[in-house]
Amino acid sequence: MTMPPRLRKLVLTAHITSTVGWLGAAAGFLALAVAGLTSQDPQMVRAVYLAAEPITSFVIVPLAFASLVIGVVQSLGTPWGLFRHYWVLFKLLITIFAIIILLQEARTVSVFAARAAEMDFVDPRGLESYVLHSGLGVLVLLVPTVLSVYKPRGRTPWTRW
Repeated sequence: MTMPPRLRKLVLTAHITSTVGWLGAAAGFLALAVAGLTSQDPQMVRAVYLAAEPITSFVIVPLAFASLVIGVVQSLGTPWGLFRHYWVLFKLLITIFAIIILLQEARTVSVFAARAAEMDFVDPRGLESYVLHSGLGVLVLLVPTVLSVYKPRGRTPWTRW
């Protein structure tokens, strides 16, 4: 089933917006984590821990799920399909993998934020995990972006045509 052109463009716009938003939010989170990790000010470090939780919960996680859901809807409503081309399938698998890691890291962010809310001093070394995960997250999210632009050839065995 193919979407009409206007709907297809609307869904494509929503998918690009959510995906680029997720990538941008991950990059912003990385900048925040680096700022906290390199700061000598204990209040700055504490503020980074406290700010990381709402950014994760209300920006990064919703954008990640929006990207996944809208991407699946888009693929099912276009000739590309969800399982016809390897590049679409790889994008799906990478997105699912990234969301699984994100959800695991979101728990850690919540624990660190709770500790920071209870104490005046928090150890900045916990931010190393933030830098690692958000840095790798940005790199991982660039892979589907590249696949979307270059669309490497190759059809899966499940292709009807």
